Amino acid sequence: MAATLTDVARLAGVSLATASRAFGEPERLAPSTLQRVIDAAAELDYETPHSTASEKTFGVVVPDVASPVYAMLLKGIQSQAWHGRHSTVLFNTDENLQREREQITRARRLDGMLLCSPRLPTDELLALAGNTPFVVVNRIIEGAHCVVMDTENGPRQAVEHLFALGHRHIAYAAGPEKSWADGRRGGAIAHACEDLGVRFTLLHHQAASIQGGRAAAATVLASGATAVIAYNDLIALGVEAGIADLGRRCPEDLSIIGNDDIEIASAQQPGLTTVRLAIERCGSLGVEVLLQAVAGAAPAGIVDLESQLIVRGSTAPPRTS
Repeated sequence: MAATLTDVARLAGVSLATASRAFGEPERLAPSTLQRVIDAAAELDYETPHSTASEKTFGVVVPDVASPVYAMLLKGIQSQAWHGRHSTVLFNTDENLQREREQITRARRLDGMLLCSPRLPTDELLALAGNTPFVVVNRIIEGAHCVVMDTENGPRQAVEHLFALGHRHIAYAAGPEKSWADGRRGGAIAHACEDLGVRFTLLHHQAASIQGGRAAAATVLASGATAVIAYNDLIALGVEAGIADLGRRCPEDLSIIGNDDIEIASAQQPGLTTVRLAIERCGSLGVEVLLQAVAGAAPAGIVDLESQLIVRGSTAPPRTS
């Protein structure tokens, strides 16, 4: 069997994500690390996706094509697929479980699938996928190829930032109820609050949109929390707009933190403090892992991409009176 990127990473003594950067973003690596990966690839006669002779067609299943996050993810997927002259077919589920079932059934007729943030239960997903090679993006399913964005370190950084500012009551504005990332983010925030002795309030699930955030705004204020961390940037921006409608201001009356760092987050006034995720990189690495799955490689563990809190003007110390 031909060498895989996992084999290269193992021989070079680096993570799969680092090995991937050597071929996609070499400028991000230290010269010594880059050379180790290149030497390992040469020793194993590893063929990059750029040199794959057989063109494939992959299905990409997403829960909401209108979301800027999935647009960024698709950009990374299509960019990486283009290098190997592979094609992608988009399947949008619109956060509907029955539509997700139907779309996966259609996508499995192709050469492989990228299941992005799937909502269906694990057993049903595995049954629907059948024998079609697939990679799960932004969710962990035991025994499957998985590429995920951090759901623990970034939220903990957000809580620690708010704690350092003096906040002692933090709310979490939850996203879609079936979202794996939502449960993980909410749990990480709750645990961080517990560790620091901060009161934590879990708010109701909302659509992952600005309107979802607007709908949550009154509940956020009613909770008495001085800061809120939202499931994503859209909900965070919606909360900010919603409290403004109620005569409150950010960050004077409420500090707000999002997740994702979409482009508009930095253009707001005040700029949105948010957890930056490696969204495009997650998409491109998903294609690389899928090519390994198509080649028959067994799952080699979870690829977990890093996150970083980006501090802007939407967070400040709470009012003292």
